[in-house]
Amino acid sequence: MQALFPILAVLIAGIGVALQPPTNAALAKASGSVWLAALISFAVGTAALLVIWLADRTPLSAARGAPWWAWLGGFYGAAFVAAIAFATPRLGLAVTLTAAVASQLVTAMLIDRFGLLGLPQQPITPARLIGVVLVILGVIVVRRG
Repeated sequence: MQALFPILAVLIAGIGVALQPPTNAALAKASGSVWLAALISFAVGTAALLVIWLADRTPLSAARGAPWWAWLGGFYGAAFVAAIAFATPRLGLAVTLTAAVASQLVTAMLIDRFGLLGLPQQPITPARLIGVVLVILGVIVVRRG
């Protein structure tokens, strides 16, 4: 039961990940700029997080001890949002998201394998490798379908 909440949170977040590209693509189309669409997306997200953070009351100084690379998350997020908003109307949502998931899984396996970014090492097992290969094959199948 303890693992149920994180799984539900990720499943709900996954719905948002599927809704975000067409939402941002529509904004990019209307505005004529992927960059403006990404900026608006982040501004709205920042406003929402600001309200939640103000209610949470964690002091800003709490982030002081974070390693230098921990500050790059917003950069990755901005690049992802812009790239997905750009690719979705050109490739379609299913191809865009399966390609994104495939690249995320390959990267995640490498991060796990070497215990990068403060995470514990996890081996690349045959089952995990098969799973990632199946996702990559899924990208090809969805793209050709």
